[in-house]
Amino acid sequence: MTGAPAVILGSASPARLRVLRQAGVHPDVLVADIDEDALAEKLAAAPPTEIVTRLAVAKADALIPRVTASDAVLLTCDSMLHINGTLVGKPHTAEVARARWQEMSGGSGVLLTGHCVTRVVDGAPVAQAVDCESTQIRFGTVDSAAVDAYVATGEPLAVAGSFTLDGYGGWFVDGIDGDPSSVIGISLPLTRRLLARIDVDVTALWSSPSR
Repeated sequence: MTGAPAVILGSASPARLRVLRQAGVHPDVLVADIDEDALAEKLAAAPPTEIVTRLAVAKADALIPRVTASDAVLLTCDSMLHINGTLVGKPHTAEVARARWQEMSGGSGVLLTGHCVTRVVDGAPVAQAVDCESTQIRFGTVDSAAVDAYVATGEPLAVAGSFTLDGYGGWFVDGIDGDPSSVIGISLPLTRRLLARIDVDVTALWSSPSR
């Protein structure tokens, strides 16, 4: 393997793509067609960190056959919020998002983001590294009118834990203890370490925008 591999982000998340682009990596994008909720339910007995990492690996497994570059690094992630002993993902509906914010208001939780970095050469995985980043989130006390206004934006319906750090939800996060890029969707420091484990230097992946 010579030269820098192509970079593929295996996610539909615009936030993950933005984090990478702002950090000098301009990946192609593929989206895995897997039922995240069903898989998480099957893994419910596993430790929370294992659930999110196994989801990230499942996305990689689904996408590897679709990688056409002769040498590529595939980045896949999955985020869920662990709060009050329960692991929750995307709420999907306004009712669920509203209920979650009523629970989160004035409290705290841990945002878990599983990461999987896979080197794919000539269509086959040749190296893989996985890990999880955990970040403590401290939520502000939010009244019902503010919750309704936030839910009405539609933003919390399609994001893990029903909140964002870099959007409307940022108004209601009092602080975090950990890596902010992981809360947004992909941890740059952890991804750098995982790349090193498969013998890829992150600086070799830096590039100017191609589009």
